[in-house]
Amino acid sequence: MTTPYVIGIGNAVMDVISPIDDAGLTALGVQKGIMQLVERERSDCLMAAQAGDQRPGRAQARLVPGGSVANTLAGIGALGLKTAFIGRVAEDALGLSYAEQTEAAGTVFVNPPVAGEQLPTSRSIILVTPDGERSMSTYLGISAELGPDDVNPSVFQGSGWLFLEGYLFDKPKGKDAFLKAARCCHEAGGQAGIALSDPFCVDRHREDFRRLVAGPMDYVIGNVHEWSSLYQTEDLETALALAHADCGTVICTRSGEDAILIRDGQRVTVPVHRIVPVDATGAGDQFAAGLIHGLALGLPLDVAGRMGCIAAAEVIGHVGPRPERDIRADFRAEGLI
Repeated sequence: MTTPYVIGIGNAVMDVISPIDDAGLTALGVQKGIMQLVERERSDCLMAAQAGDQRPGRAQARLVPGGSVANTLAGIGALGLKTAFIGRVAEDALGLSYAEQTEAAGTVFVNPPVAGEQLPTSRSIILVTPDGERSMSTYLGISAELGPDDVNPSVFQGSGWLFLEGYLFDKPKGKDAFLKAARCCHEAGGQAGIALSDPFCVDRHREDFRRLVAGPMDYVIGNVHEWSSLYQTEDLETALALAHADCGTVICTRSGEDAILIRDGQRVTVPVHRIVPVDATGAGDQFAAGLIHGLALGLPLDVAGRMGCIAAAEVIGHVGPRPERDIRADFRAEGLI
C-alpha cells in the first residue's frame, strides 16, 4: 500500500521560548499564564529584551517551529506518514530557521521564505517561569497573509489528506486559499478537513464556516464550545446532529471526557487517557495527529479516535506541543497496530 501523504495549511509561527522569573515578567509588563496577540512593535521590544539579557548563567532562548497545524504534521510524521506544510514565512532569521527545522524534522516546507516582505516571520514569545507557567505574546506577522497564490495544485498530486487550521480563516485571502486547496485535494482524489480552532473565530465567520463545513470539507474536528458556536445552540446533541447533516465525518473533543466521532451514521465514543497534565499545550494538535493517522490508514473509526486520545495524552505529559517518544509503542501496547 502506498504511504498516505498528508498536507497541512496553517500559521507558521516560530516559538521563541525563554526562561524568566516573576519579577522579569512584571518588568516587561507581560500578564502571567495567558496568550495574547500583540502588535509588531511590542513583539520587537520583547524580542530585544530577551536578546539583551546577558546575565551569567541565563539560558538562551530556544527557537522551535510552532503553529497548530505544523504541530499536527510533526505528530503525523512521527507516526510514519509523509507530510508537507503550506505556510508563509519571511526571508529573515526566524523564517529561514523555521523552514530549515521543519524540513529537518521530515515535513516538506512547500513555500520558500518570502524575500523583500514588509512583514516579518510570525512569532510567539513564550516566557516560562520556574513554576512552569507559560506566558505567550504572539505576533501573527506574515503567516496571516497566506492566500491562494501560495497554494500550488501540483503539490497535491499523490496526496490523500488535507488538514486546515481554522485560525487562518480570519482573512479573505485565507478563505480563498482554503477553497482552492480543498478543490486541488479533491481533484487529486483526497479528503479535505479542518479544525475549527477557536469559538471566537467561529463567531466572527459563522456563515462562512457553515458553508465550508457543508461544502468541501470531508471531516471536521471541533470541541464542545466550537460546535456550539457554529450552530448557535448550547445543546451538544443538537449541534452534532446539525453538523453531521452538513458533513460526513464529525469529531468532537470534550476536555477530559469521552471524544465523540460520527461518520456516515456510525457513532462511537472514545475514552480519553486521564493523566495529570504537565502542559496542556498541543493536546488538540496531537489528538488531530493520531486521529488523521488512523483515518488515513483506513482504520475503523473507534481505532482512529483511540489513536488521537493516546497521542493527546502523551503530549500533555511533558512541556511542549510535539511528541517526545514513539507513540506507536503505545498503539502496539493497546493492540491498535
